[in-house]
Amino acid sequence: MTDSHDERPERPAESPQAESATSRSDSHSGSQADGSSAEAQPGQEPKKRSRGRRGGRGRKRKPAGEANPQANPQASQQANPQANPQAGQTRSAASLSEAQAIDAAYGIGEAGQAEAPAAATPSQSSSAEGGEPKAKRSRRGRGRGKKSAEAAAAAAAAAGEAAPAQDNYCEEGEAEEAEAQGKTAECKKKRKKMFIGVLPGELVEVVLTEDGAVQEYYVEMLHQAKTKGNIYKGYIHNIDSALQAAFINYGAERNGFLQIDEVHPEYYQGSYPLKKGQRFPLIQKVLKAGQEVLVQVVKEPTGKKGAFVTSYLSLPGRYFVYTLGRDQQGVSRKIEDEKERERLKGCIDQISPPEGVGLIVRTAGIGRAKTELVRDYKYLHRLWGDIKKRAQTEKAPALVYKEMELSVRAARDYLTQEVSEIWVDDPDTATQIREYVALAFPKSPNMVKVHADHDKTLWERFGLTKQVEQIYSREVVLPSGGRLVFDHTEALTSVDINSGKIGGEQSFAKMALKTNTEAAQEIARQLKLRDIGGQIIIDFIEMKDSKHLREVEKVMRQALKSDRARTDVSGISPFGLMELVRQRLGSSAISVSTEPCPCCGGTGIRRNLEWQAMQAMKTIHRLLRKPGCPSPLQVPVGQELAIYMLNNKRELLVEMGSRVDVRVEIVVDPKLP
Repeated sequence: MTDSHDERPERPAESPQAESATSRSDSHSGSQADGSSAEAQPGQEPKKRSRGRRGGRGRKRKPAGEANPQANPQASQQANPQANPQAGQTRSAASLSEAQAIDAAYGIGEAGQAEAPAAATPSQSSSAEGGEPKAKRSRRGRGRGKKSAEAAAAAAAAAGEAAPAQDNYCEEGEAEEAEAQGKTAECKKKRKKMFIGVLPGELVEVVLTEDGAVQEYYVEMLHQAKTKGNIYKGYIHNIDSALQAAFINYGAERNGFLQIDEVHPEYYQGSYPLKKGQRFPLIQKVLKAGQEVLVQVVKEPTGKKGAFVTSYLSLPGRYFVYTLGRDQQGVSRKIEDEKERERLKGCIDQISPPEGVGLIVRTAGIGRAKTELVRDYKYLHRLWGDIKKRAQTEKAPALVYKEMELSVRAARDYLTQEVSEIWVDDPDTATQIREYVALAFPKSPNMVKVHADHDKTLWERFGLTKQVEQIYSREVVLPSGGRLVFDHTEALTSVDINSGKIGGEQSFAKMALKTNTEAAQEIARQLKLRDIGGQIIIDFIEMKDSKHLREVEKVMRQALKSDRARTDVSGISPFGLMELVRQRLGSSAISVSTEPCPCCGGTGIRRNLEWQAMQAMKTIHRLLRKPGCPSPLQVPVGQELAIYMLNNKRELLVEMGSRVDVRVEIVVDPKLP
């Protein structure tokens, strides 16, 4: 079944981008290390470097299979069995001392104080001038270019000096190493924050930001509480054989829509032999009106359409999605580390869920211990037992399971290790979230913070007001001056890209590529913010170079990788159009908080005042010609139209009334637009 919390176990083909990015980082760091070793001593002329045929730095190249004892001491020990057996231990001690130096730079120690290294390391050697400690760049690991600053800070701390200020940055893998040692690593890339605004008993708003930019926005008003994820006990109201679907009365205003492929076989009435090539039986043969069925809302009702429901139930937990009726055991395809996937699959095998129960590991399960996974499974298993008991006692239609409210649900579904802070403006809600965070992230007890400033709202304090308001705008301005225009129809959403006031480019091709690239990134962000689902047509600026087309397509696909909803992207057609299909996760903030304009009826346009005045004059002309016309003749119109007619049509109104000796009066009716 399709659910907003559903984590698909299929894993896509791995992208080589991560590997190439790592290679570039290594080569760049290596060049910095080489450059730092060529400093001239005072009073001496710098030595000239000898270069080889291929532009080398004078060093003799080693064969590909020869071990490098400085870069990999373990490989050196294996290649040379006569090497010093204590070399590996010395290197480990140096690495441990270096890790302690990093902790000292961040002020982290067992007692919360900076600790000086126990022994001098190569990274703490003194320079030739002034005897001040000078950092020697480390050649091991991916963070070669950053070790010098960390070691310098550690040396300064050891000498009793203040550590220099530096960015909280750590390479991928260093955070995991620090966490394994029981320490906290603050990474520069972890700048995601969550903001939760609460009006008790009425409204909940959730904003997720990355580097200060709003990435996701969710709204839930209690009188329009979402039903997605709720489980109901209903009964079949009627069956439509043409649609091969049943309409389920589950207590809502409109009946739910249940397709035959979403009907679990346990609800079939009797057996029905399938014909060749037939995947599902005819719904009128296996179901009957009045039959009770347990369904879950997959898609919220929209417009005149009822909710889309399924009989394949699922319960989302912190680390698992607990599915009923499908023996599907797997791992979310967003978890790409093969070793971690195998470990999580092994944990599922050890849990051994009963027949008819499936488990899918969510991305939040990465790195979690088996005890935490088992605890989450037991909670979901016990919850399903309670739902079954209630379903047996309740009379249809009835609600048997209700999803959590948005504030707690946001912490469950959107809170990851990348989120560094959670700001809440309601103390009671903050207490609930703290209890959850204490279980999910025991090493981050101070993650939840309360906004207690009554002079500013939470949005104003962090500069989110304008960004949130932009969600409701039809146009979005790009950094270079281009514009995006969003238009919604019943069938699809169209996005038009205009170059606007963009300038500074030498050619039209470069301008088109730059604008389209920015537009692709911003469109992916806006789709998440506005939760636009269904068919989406994007009209890019025309590009004739096939390389530019492929580059824009690549940017779009890369930007959509962080989207929680499932997306399917086509290439750019010869007409410059890209087709995109996106899963609608629920009722968007726009649909929840807006309504059609009473003047234009939702079209976005209306008749101008001159046209409206002409229509009113036609009515006056008809009434004046009618026998027995009263005097004065009062004509009710809206306030704006009344002002326009009195300022621009007064003489004509007097002339029309004088012909039949009737006085015409314009009356303001506040009920009219």
